[in-house]
Amino acid sequence: MRLSLCFAAAAILSASPSRADDHPLKEAYFGETHVHTSWSFDAYIFGNRVTTPADAYKYAKGEPIQHPMGYDIKIETPLDWMGVTDHSEYVGVVQLANDPNSALSKTPLGEKLVVKGAEDIQRIYLMLGESMINGKPYEELMRPEVAGTVWKENNAIADKANQPGKFTAFCSYEWTSTPDNRNMHRNVFFKDCAKVPEMPFSSLDSADPIDLWNWMDGQRKLGNDLIAISHNANLSDGHMFPIDVDEKGRPIDAAWAASRDRNERLTEIKQIKGQSETHPLLSPNDEFASYEIMNYLLGFPEGRWPTIPGSYVRQGLKDGLAMQQAEGFNPYKVGMVGGSDSHNTGTPYRQSNFYGGHGANDFDIKERMSGHVFAGMDVRFENPAGLTGIWATQNTRAALFDGMWKKETFGTSGPHIKVRLFGGEYAPDTTKSKDWVKTGYAKGVPMGGDLPPVTGKPPSFLVWAVKDPTSGNLDRIQIVKGWSQSGQSFEKVYDVAWAGSRKPDAMTGEVPPIGSTVNIDKATYSNTIGAVELKTTWTDPDFHGDLDAFYYARVLEIPTPRWTTIQAAQLKIPPPEVVAATVQERAWSSPIWYTPSAELRQTAAVQPTVAELKAKGAVPLDDAALAALVVGKSSWMQNDVTGGKFLIAWGKDGTRNVKYVNPKVPLPSETGDVEREAYLGLSSAYQLKGGKIVVSIGGAPMETAVYKLGDKYFAARSNEFGYANYEVIPTPAQLGTEVEFKLQ
Repeated sequence: MRLSLCFAAAAILSASPSRADDHPLKEAYFGETHVHTSWSFDAYIFGNRVTTPADAYKYAKGEPIQHPMGYDIKIETPLDWMGVTDHSEYVGVVQLANDPNSALSKTPLGEKLVVKGAEDIQRIYLMLGESMINGKPYEELMRPEVAGTVWKENNAIADKANQPGKFTAFCSYEWTSTPDNRNMHRNVFFKDCAKVPEMPFSSLDSADPIDLWNWMDGQRKLGNDLIAISHNANLSDGHMFPIDVDEKGRPIDAAWAASRDRNERLTEIKQIKGQSETHPLLSPNDEFASYEIMNYLLGFPEGRWPTIPGSYVRQGLKDGLAMQQAEGFNPYKVGMVGGSDSHNTGTPYRQSNFYGGHGANDFDIKERMSGHVFAGMDVRFENPAGLTGIWATQNTRAALFDGMWKKETFGTSGPHIKVRLFGGEYAPDTTKSKDWVKTGYAKGVPMGGDLPPVTGKPPSFLVWAVKDPTSGNLDRIQIVKGWSQSGQSFEKVYDVAWAGSRKPDAMTGEVPPIGSTVNIDKATYSNTIGAVELKTTWTDPDFHGDLDAFYYARVLEIPTPRWTTIQAAQLKIPPPEVVAATVQERAWSSPIWYTPSAELRQTAAVQPTVAELKAKGAVPLDDAALAALVVGKSSWMQNDVTGGKFLIAWGKDGTRNVKYVNPKVPLPSETGDVEREAYLGLSSAYQLKGGKIVVSIGGAPMETAVYKLGDKYFAARSNEFGYANYEVIPTPAQLGTEVEFKLQ
């Protein structure tokens, strides 16, 4: 009897999806955080009139659906999970207005939303979009009897699509804040569809992120667990990662940072409208930083272009470190995810299957390849969608949400590349062991985690990646490190594992390019180079236990043809020159952070703050004193944090030239590609305004204040959190760092 009871219990346990699909060391589940259906007002206007969230889930599971323009589309590799994120603003209203049986269609406002022809597309898009941008919503479209019913149906569809252990469907939506054409959008995911509000909080309620976070805090108190994911930081005009004031003009403080960290734990690093990792102006020494850059403001306002600083994740991570060191809080400890932002209900994730993302605006190969300009955007700059990988024990809402909350996530550019990253105290050959993942968890932390303060040896990292079987082989794994000192932040990219027998450059440590098998004319490639799997144990050779730092892994595939090259070959035309002919698909892990203890932090070398200089009697220079000091003259400067010396020639015509920038000395953030400019003798504009020397870096004003103390001059940049890190020095006799020599 006892034996049969044991067998019965075992049978019950094995039949349970939660036990049958349990992975104690976790599995990577790929899914979508950002997709729109006909229920989004702009998708409907773009021509997506029929498909619903139910069709999005069908597509994710591998079933073919109809593109808004009538042809079949099918995903290449089915997903494990999805959250449909239709805009909460005016959700479903255009669809309702165009339904002659709805009450809305019979109202004067409903009649204005009827799409009768192509001319109505732009009119309605601007009508509703500008009401959001200007903060003047149509109140009758926000009523529960309109928006609330659509939200309830959205959640019912998610419940129907949800299959624990096989496929997870989340209840989710997009909060679409677009103040002054800036993309401040967030996708909001709920842990449990049984615990959601009656209506979502939309940007029509408030366009300020702090109000969204406050609402989320309130939801959590009601038992509704949720998380926000910022997206398209690259289109935020510098507002996604602010360092001084928030959207209401109030100084960023510890409370603001804690609210953001508590609610907005993930950020989208890549989607159809470009990547948000970094920009060549912010990372001039990163040879792979120019990947899929999209410079664009929503609505394409005349006379404006997006600001670069404050718009990219890596710089946000670095600024977070500097804020932690200087001010005691870090609002930007975010994990990485990928998404699509497709408005077609279905999403193209591969270069070979790209069919656009905006209905009638980019659905046809000739339309795309002609360089069709849609709302100010050349559609050739679009690219296939990104994906999110979550390391979780099960494919269930609870387990996946837990992985998102812990930031044990990674983003990819579309292929199903798997990547793992652990940090801790590991032996040099740990990844050669069959139990290396178990060791990774036991002796350290996974991606998204925090390393403990150390006083001895530097931390080591276990990093691993395996290719998507249907995509290109792997070229290399890199570790991207950021650190901060005295209000300045820095970065370095390390090649840590790579395919083939290439040798790192003896001077720079960089691994040479892997080469390319791409035939541009035929738009083909072969996997005769590269690796299926890469892994290693890496120890930071430049670690300082008294400085804040982060580390994340970036995995690169070998070069493959971009979609524009593939479709050019199909049309028998040359590929367009405005975009790259090839791409290196990639994946990004969430970071691991290192924060020194208070005792260790006290041992770090720091420069004086402006407040400390003033306490000693330093006097700020006004415009007249600045003009006397610099205009028509040359200044030898020293960065007292790095020891780097350089010359600035200040022209009387309002231009300046920087000279003698040493490539061996780390460059602080947001100085532009000053090394290249110095070598080429390129000039840039400056002006004296309000007692500051003002220059522009990527559209953002960078101010430098100068203080005189005795016979010395010290300078403080506006992005270095109150530290006076520079001083005017006498003309140096030597600039080399390799050889010391004294004239006799």
